[in-house]
Amino acid sequence: MFAFYIFLQTFAIPGSIFLSILFGFLFPFPVALGLICFCSATGASFCYLISHLIGRRLVSNYFPEKVHEWAETVQRHRDNLTNYIIFLRITPFLPNWFINIAAPIIDVPLLPFWLGTFIGVAPPSFLAIQAGTTLHQLTSSSDAVSWTSAIWLIVVGLVSLLPILFKKVLKDKFD
Repeated sequence: MFAFYIFLQTFAIPGSIFLSILFGFLFPFPVALGLICFCSATGASFCYLISHLIGRRLVSNYFPEKVHEWAETVQRHRDNLTNYIIFLRITPFLPNWFINIAAPIIDVPLLPFWLGTFIGVAPPSFLAIQAGTTLHQLTSSSDAVSWTSAIWLIVVGLVSLLPILFKKVLKDKFD
């Protein structure tokens, strides 16, 4: 089951939400959360590596200026990449498959990518695990999400950016 979860993440195949709900049904909360975060981060990293091997050269040939421009942006924010990845994983601004494929092309290092993914998938996974604990009451995957949970994810996403803001304020204050 874990290998299947990683496989789905690696090839950006939809369906991991159902496995997350199943993990919530089968395992205690901390175990389910740890497994989901590990499988998501590892599968996303395999997708990252495939994109690095195949997509990087292809995209750089067709869009060299854009790749260079975005890579420079990543370089400027290198100290905060983990926080940005966490934010992108928590919030629905960009699809996860796009983050997995684009990150190596614009020179996001693998370690902050893996760590940001591991931490960033925890809040949305919390909702899936919660749904798994009440699996017998669900009739569709949309039952796992409510306005309250969406607002909660937005708040947690914004909180993930606070270290960047604090670092910038302190840097400006002491420079």
